[in-house]
Amino acid sequence: MKSILGISAFYHDSAACILVDGKIVAAAQEERFTRKKHDPDYPHNAINFVLKYAKLKLSEVDQIVFFEKPFLKFERLLETYVAFAPKGFVSFAKAMPLWIKEKLFQKNLLFNKLKEHDQNYKSDKNIFFSDHHLSHAASAFFPSPFDEAVVLTADGVGEWATTTVAVGKNENLEIKKEIHFPHSLGLLYSAFTYYTGFKVNSGEYKLMGLAPYGTPIYEDKVKQLLDLKDDGTFRLDQKYFNYATGLTMTNEKFNNLFGQKPRNPQYDKITQFHMDIAASIQKVTEEIMINLAKSIRKEYGISNLCLAGGVALNCVANGKILKEKVFENIWIQPAAGDAGGSLGAALALWHIDQGNKRIVDLNDDMKGSYLGTEYNQEEIERELKDAGANFETLNYEELIDKTTEFLSNEKAIGWFQGRMEFGPRALGGRSILGDPRSEKMQKNLNLKVKYRESFRPFAPSVLRENLPEWFEMNVDSPYMLLVANINPNKKIEMNEEQKNLFGIDKLNVKRSDIPAVTHVDYSARIQTVTKNTNSRYYDLISKFKEKTGCPIIINTSFNVRGEPIVNTPKDAFNCFMGTELDYLVIGDCILDKSKQDPNLKKDYTKEFELD
Repeated sequence: MKSILGISAFYHDSAACILVDGKIVAAAQEERFTRKKHDPDYPHNAINFVLKYAKLKLSEVDQIVFFEKPFLKFERLLETYVAFAPKGFVSFAKAMPLWIKEKLFQKNLLFNKLKEHDQNYKSDKNIFFSDHHLSHAASAFFPSPFDEAVVLTADGVGEWATTTVAVGKNENLEIKKEIHFPHSLGLLYSAFTYYTGFKVNSGEYKLMGLAPYGTPIYEDKVKQLLDLKDDGTFRLDQKYFNYATGLTMTNEKFNNLFGQKPRNPQYDKITQFHMDIAASIQKVTEEIMINLAKSIRKEYGISNLCLAGGVALNCVANGKILKEKVFENIWIQPAAGDAGGSLGAALALWHIDQGNKRIVDLNDDMKGSYLGTEYNQEEIERELKDAGANFETLNYEELIDKTTEFLSNEKAIGWFQGRMEFGPRALGGRSILGDPRSEKMQKNLNLKVKYRESFRPFAPSVLRENLPEWFEMNVDSPYMLLVANINPNKKIEMNEEQKNLFGIDKLNVKRSDIPAVTHVDYSARIQTVTKNTNSRYYDLISKFKEKTGCPIIINTSFNVRGEPIVNTPKDAFNCFMGTELDYLVIGDCILDKSKQDPNLKKDYTKEFELD
């Protein structure tokens, strides 16, 4: 038995993963344990978890691999500061002490941290380093259901690369082309995230969700920021940006081009201007991704595409690539960001460096991305009792029946079952559920449960066999990474008066038979559910369909704004008591909010730093 521990850390979304004989056994992000969103620190808790799940001590692990190469990253920082000197001196002075003290000598830092897990871990000779973008590409190709694929990765920046094209065949994977820093689609999108007043590295989802409320009237101005070729390759004009050397993403020249200063989220409301800006950058991002996809399809003649890197979480762009039928098949790594780098680094070491044969799983090798912690019934009941919870334990049929009854009566439900998901999306393991037919559910869940902006869309979880009846799509989407339109026969067209409403006012207009999961442009971010990946969740949606005729439920992550997805039964109870959730269904237990001790209620509105 051979084992590999993969680690990503020290930038954002640190995580750990373990392979045993090339199979993914466990993976988790550190944020779930520390309750600090996008936690970048050394993933002490995540490593402890994956080792425990694999029943291994650290000294028994064969190899340990880190997801990027610190010396190359340092070289890029130094060269960037030299190229832009003397402009970047302030950020240079801030960055260097940390690099010289810790980050540059990461092998030593890692060894000292790893020793804390196991006093018998004595040598750093089994620590390896992968390339950042190779880690991303490996995380996308090796678990995919393809024996051959082109792999497109796009993010902010790794060591030097920001966008790469790789070709994978069986156990071989090779990067063929790269776009280098400072030319970065991820950083371009993050610049607009910053400009519209959202937090870089976490608010990109909001920018994407805001885009359909606007019109892309600034598309030409966005294109002034870059030299864009027909094949999708690009260069960014650095005179508009500040990220290479400064402490902000954009500068005065950028502000003057668009006519406003960046939105201050504390004081400035979101206006039509911000919606139009969001629509414009989203349209340009989609164009770049589609053109890149078309050019690599033409060049390599391979019909399968894999995607990873933070930009691969732009499910709207992914949906457009699918709709354009550029490739016959698309597979996207569910932990597409840096957390997934821990997995990719381990897989790259196993297949590329060690030449181990790859066995392709026709579904994929991610086990539905249910790779995190799990709790048995006894552990759940013990944690609930310790927290002072009032609960009843039901048999399986009763549990499913009661939960669907509550859903059909427009109740908001916390759902905690099986293993926790790896990656940013809740997929029916740690989810908040609701009735998609309800006209008030989207607003209520956003404002009363999630404590976040009312415009944020929710995803539908749909039985795979019923997908084509409801949406203009007929491919698997188990990880909620593809957007498609509602079927025309389920739509309710807006009248002229409704079309002319100010952006967010359109929220209150019923646009389909499932208004709570229909975005203002009639699209939805879809999760397909099958019996073989999550049987309990499948049974729940099937029972809901039996009761209502609707094979769909709302699925959003079990957390409030700024909080990581819940990990333990105690986290779930705390979130339940800090929000206006009506019921909590956890293992075989059901908790009714009205039956809980009111003294246990928490003020969750200020509990977490806003994202």
